[in-house]
Amino acid sequence: MREDTIAAIATAPGEGGIGIVRISGEKAFEILKKIFIPASSEIKNRMLTYGHIADPDSGSTIDEVMAVYMKGPRSYTAEDVAEIQCHGSMISLKKILELTFRNGARPAEKGEFTKRAFLNGRLDLSQAEAVIDLIRAKSDKTFDVALSQLEGLFSEKIKDIRADLVDILVLITVNIDYPDEDIEEMTYEKLIRSLTDVREKIRSLLATSDTGRIIREGLSVSIVGKPNVGKSSLLNALTGQNRAIVTDIPGTTRDIIEENIVIKNIPVVLTDTAGIRNTEDLIEKIGIEKSKEAFNRADLIIFVIDSSADLEEEDYNIMEYIGERKSIVLFNKTDKGIKVRKELIKEKLPQADIIDTALIDGRGIEDLASKIENLVYGGHVKHGENLMVTNVRHKNLLAESETSLNDAIQMTSSGEPLEFIEIDVNRCYEATGEIIGETADSDIIDKVFERFCLGK
Repeated sequence: MREDTIAAIATAPGEGGIGIVRISGEKAFEILKKIFIPASSEIKNRMLTYGHIADPDSGSTIDEVMAVYMKGPRSYTAEDVAEIQCHGSMISLKKILELTFRNGARPAEKGEFTKRAFLNGRLDLSQAEAVIDLIRAKSDKTFDVALSQLEGLFSEKIKDIRADLVDILVLITVNIDYPDEDIEEMTYEKLIRSLTDVREKIRSLLATSDTGRIIREGLSVSIVGKPNVGKSSLLNALTGQNRAIVTDIPGTTRDIIEENIVIKNIPVVLTDTAGIRNTEDLIEKIGIEKSKEAFNRADLIIFVIDSSADLEEEDYNIMEYIGERKSIVLFNKTDKGIKVRKELIKEKLPQADIIDTALIDGRGIEDLASKIENLVYGGHVKHGENLMVTNVRHKNLLAESETSLNDAIQMTSSGEPLEFIEIDVNRCYEATGEIIGETADSDIIDKVFERFCLGK
């Protein structure tokens, strides 16, 4: 437990019904007693108390508040914690915060409350990271996954893997140090089976990482097509508002338009691009270059074509640009008839899914949403499952762990000495420990909490 006491505003900036100042550390109760005057009763552990905040030097009242004291270790930080609920005015909050500083607290750093919870053993590092994911959740699914991680669902899987690795390391060490003793023999066949079982557990987690990243960060979708095929109509249909100008004039969309929406409980970053075509218009050229940049960053390409008209050179150029990228082709304007052969599209884009639409009246939008949902989950994650790898740091460490096990299995198959195999198994053990913070150094821990906001 840290000896100094920290304080910060724990609610978002701006006006609100309630604002909260949080204090954590061994002086939390002492500071609260100095600045808080209860109306009729003494301050009791874990009970909200009505009263006023007053300047102990001048005696002037700052605000009418509710205050609560939570004695450690049964608190968020596992330290003594005090919270003051005042009116949601930044003036009031800042005055109360200043009083805490004058009476023994110091300003909290970003994420320091959660960092203390980690250092005091209340949370492991992956659970601490889930806190910021919970705060930044973009959809119900994002929230549910982050909450499951905060509750320890992911941590338990990592701990199970590490327990298996400990069993392997114990047998390896015993067979190295006491080869002549009457102990369980670690045969190479048994070692391969044990290492392979652990590797499969790691691989099953890694298989969820693409879906997990999308659930956490959002699916980047780029809408492409030549001018006047219905791209802006698609954006408007998906967002439910007239976000983009729709006209019959080619080149109306001069710049990329980006929207954050939720489709089937999946956060989506949707980009409507300027029509990709050859043009001498300087402004339009800049928009097209931006479109290509957005195109290259996208997880999914939605290629809109006018199915009522013959394909043109620009359509073929876009298909060539798409290549083997994950894509959906929208046959738009099907209400006017279909002239484009789907076999031709399949020949050019064999990996693409084709959906018939008439965006003018919203036909095909639900089919598109369902297809996006299926593409995101991809068979690796069940729709109701909340156990998945959402954090890039975790993914990289799991990939490193898998590589170490691959090396260990290869050496075991080749009959290499147990001493060499032990090195790779230990490396895997260290990497998985870094995920939950058991083997992470201070620099890594500091970088994790730098992403947090003040007051959390």
